[in-house]
Amino acid sequence: MTSPDAHSGWPKGRVGWLAGTVVLLVLGVVLGLILQNVWLGLAIAVVISIGWLIAYESWRGKTPGLDDPYDDGAKL
Repeated sequence: MTSPDAHSGWPKGRVGWLAGTVVLLVLGVVLGLILQNVWLGLAIAVVISIGWLIAYESWRGKTPGLDDPYDDGAKL
């Protein structure tokens, strides 16, 4: 019997990010075909996809209460 805390290996909520990544890669290929350089389109899509990952994970907000108004980033 498995415990309720057991993970299936696929993190919950990643379907939206994966769908967005696939759409970005397809748009990158289309952009590459327009520019007549598919590799350039894929490189642009990968860079935008990394930004998409950061924005998506930030939007999901897995760490509520992390904001510390007295922390200016200079503390270790």
